Amino acid sequence: MKKIIKILSLLLCVHSLNGQNIGEIHGDFNLNMQSYLEDASINAVAADEVIRNNSYLNILFTRNNFTAGVRYESYLNALLDYDDDFKGNGIPYRFATYSTSGLEITAGNFYEQFGSGLIFRSYEEKGLGIDNAMDGIRLKYKIGNGINLKTFIGKSRTYFTYADGIFRGIDGEIDLNQTFNLESKTKYIFGGSFVSRYQQRSNPLFELPQNVGLYAGRLNLINGGWNYFGEYAYKINDPLNSIQQENVNYASGSAFTSSLTYSRKGFGITAEIHRADNMLLLSDRDRIGKSYILNYIPTLSKPHAYSLLALYPCATQAMGELGVQLDVFYKIKKGTILGGRYGTKLNFNISRINGLKGGNSMLNDQINFTPELISFSEELYYSDINLEINKKLNKRVKYNLVFANQTYNKDFLEGKTPGEYGVINSTIGVLDISYKIKKGHSIRMELQSLMAKQLETASKKEEGDWLMGLAEYTISPNWFFAVQDMYNYGNEDASKKLHYINLNIGFIKGANRFEIGYGKKREGIFCVGGVCKLVPSSNGLNFNITSSF
Repeated sequence: MKKIIKILSLLLCVHSLNGQNIGEIHGDFNLNMQSYLEDASINAVAADEVIRNNSYLNILFTRNNFTAGVRYESYLNALLDYDDDFKGNGIPYRFATYSTSGLEITAGNFYEQFGSGLIFRSYEEKGLGIDNAMDGIRLKYKIGNGINLKTFIGKSRTYFTYADGIFRGIDGEIDLNQTFNLESKTKYIFGGSFVSRYQQRSNPLFELPQNVGLYAGRLNLINGGWNYFGEYAYKINDPLNSIQQENVNYASGSAFTSSLTYSRKGFGITAEIHRADNMLLLSDRDRIGKSYILNYIPTLSKPHAYSLLALYPCATQAMGELGVQLDVFYKIKKGTILGGRYGTKLNFNISRINGLKGGNSMLNDQINFTPELISFSEELYYSDINLEINKKLNKRVKYNLVFANQTYNKDFLEGKTPGEYGVINSTIGVLDISYKIKKGHSIRMELQSLMAKQLETASKKEEGDWLMGLAEYTISPNWFFAVQDMYNYGNEDASKKLHYINLNIGFIKGANRFEIGYGKKREGIFCVGGVCKLVPSSNGLNFNITSSF
């Protein structure tokens, strides 16, 4: 109750300031409620509570160069796809920022990322149940034209507490063209970072380093339609999970990512490669789980929004993987045979993720263990080849067509016993078509098909083939209605040839959005940017409110 009174007092205070025109208040609110019913057919269990909920309220106050904010969060109790440690109410996020003469000072909580995140990334992703905000002090300083520095010291949030590790970091970036007034068609940007974690040595069996350092350097070159970005990172030996192991890995870690992009009107192409070896950074060396991860290896697989395309997603393996991706976009011109009246957009994407030749370093305890730099002869983790065709036929009808073939190493990516499920290959087709009935009224339909087969002999059968259909009716700008059915018609177990039907109704007015739905969800893996979580099967009612002010 005291915490709620504090928030209400803050709101009244800031409202008073608004009335005197000496500040502004903004914020947003989210409430997500779900009921869980027992459903033996999909192995869904009933929750002890009638309804579970996640909710939060952000309040942000700004005046001139000063900004302050708080976030109140409530998990009573958290939805089942969240970790059990998300429990209770509190204000785990609060900060104040002040800027003067190029210097920005933040005290309290903050999110930060150095470069592409190879050595440090603190961020929030509600869909994954991740919020590893730092708590401490951060400084940002613009020294001059094109030169920027930032540094911090703090601890990482884990649920409603903080991990043991103390982090210090510094990052610098220089734009040579701005700094030295270079008259060059090529833009040169260099950056470098250093991060250290201090954690007291407490293991009686192993001599563990109390200070672990990571450093990285990056380069960005831009010339006309060309853009190159590359970053290399190195981590000093950092034995992890020593409490749970008889042997620990003292090998150092490394990672690099590199991408080359070319674009012009109607055409774009991006080629990327990355490699990670023993590159997992945890806020507590003896804890496991996504909430303790404080660096990020950018995924090299296309993020799919359609249900069956995302049925088997790829989780990035920071302890060892080699990935490549090619993405090509092309727009066929208007007035041509294939382009038609409005033109046709094509997007071709291919990605492949393999293990490192020599084995995954998590399984090795050699001090000098070093896998081969680049080799695709090792175990395949994931591959995706897809073509997307987007076309507008006339003023009323447009469609999106996708064809894809995916290979998914279920045993490795989901931590199964080798040979339990093996490798799954899927061929997927999607047709997404929209029809504008009249002004403010439109209907959209999705038809999806997934045909799967297991490439290896396995002790257990995977779910097999799927069909998915969706119909959505929108009355703009306020109402939308949707019905979706995922049907596992190809399951070899007749009792599991089930329909997963979901019904949703939504209402939008101004900055407020209300949605209520009912249906079944299958157990599966949900990923955002290569970071994944397990979503349990469920059957029940869900209600969501979002608002901003």
